[in-house]
Amino acid sequence: MNPAAAAAALVADLRVLHVDDWLLAIDKPPRLLVHRSALDAHETDDVLGRLTRSGLGRWHPAHRLDKGTSGVLLLARDTGTAAALGQAWAAGAVHKTYRALVRGWPTTPGQTDRPLARDPERPSTGQPMLPACTRWQVLQELTWPVRTHAEHAHTRVALVAVWPLTGRRHQIRRHFKQLGHPLVGDATHGKGPLNRALAAWLGMERLWLHAQRLELPHPVTGQPLMIEAPPDASWQAAAFGEPFRRPSAAGPQAGAP
Repeated sequence: MNPAAAAAALVADLRVLHVDDWLLAIDKPPRLLVHRSALDAHETDDVLGRLTRSGLGRWHPAHRLDKGTSGVLLLARDTGTAAALGQAWAAGAVHKTYRALVRGWPTTPGQTDRPLARDPERPSTGQPMLPACTRWQVLQELTWPVRTHAEHAHTRVALVAVWPLTGRRHQIRRHFKQLGHPLVGDATHGKGPLNRALAAWLGMERLWLHAQRLELPHPVTGQPLMIEAPPDASWQAAAFGEPFRRPSAAGPQAGAP
């Protein structure tokens, strides 16, 4: 890919994090589809469409990011590279780090191994239950002056680093719902009144889930590759601009666990 093509991606509001002859990684904004979907048939904007319109040609997503999730999205130039990435994922050679805002203060560090139904869009009863594992570390415990319950004038929220050790659909969102700590802004697995109250206080409405770091061997060269998308200014305002906060245990190092 030449510099002009990379610049075109910037014009299309897709910040390039990594580019070579086989791979492209961008910082996906929240509320943007990776590709067109029947579930959002009214949406006409998506990552693959933007790349095509910007003259970058056809790319193959190497993994999923939900529409509401921001952060590192990796794409392959050709089907052979995409297949090699798929094999790396299946072999557990790809490590993902997310950042999330959740309701309440989870125990830390923590891990859940509760299995998840194959399809999160359907009732779990009668579906195959698949192994799933998620680890997390609380980075900040926050108390926001938002009344979401008649008995409490404040709402506890935690900023967490999360490592999904398996790749089930909506895994992080579903596991934290099971734990009683749903993600802030999660319209599907979260709490509507809580989401609306916090969105009004923050002045923005979004799913607070960010794919911060992706670590893997390069599918062609074999060299270690770490791609990172620092959280944008909205995360700083939400998590670090509020005076009702206290630091938790020291945060995890890059590449943890």
